[in-house]
Amino acid sequence: MYTLYILKCSDGSLYTGITTDLARRVAEHNAGKAGAKYTRARRPVAVVYSRKFRTRSTASREEARIKTLTRAEKLELLSAKSK
Repeated sequence: MYTLYILKCSDGSLYTGITTDLARRVAEHNAGKAGAKYTRARRPVAVVYSRKFRTRSTASREEARIKTLTRAEKLELLSAKSK
């Protein structure tokens, strides 16, 4: 299983990624050098959205789609998920 996730960074920006172990990946983003360069300067980060996929291919396609969204569209996605 692959998990697509969106993180909210300390500066309010959003970061999207995929992983097989969400807890480990969030810990990497919050400490050490294993996290993405983008999140290293914006710690701490918190998960605001996650969704599971059976294959890496489908998770990657959804990640690419979300990365093309505007910030407003991403926030709309987050608010729709919480309803």
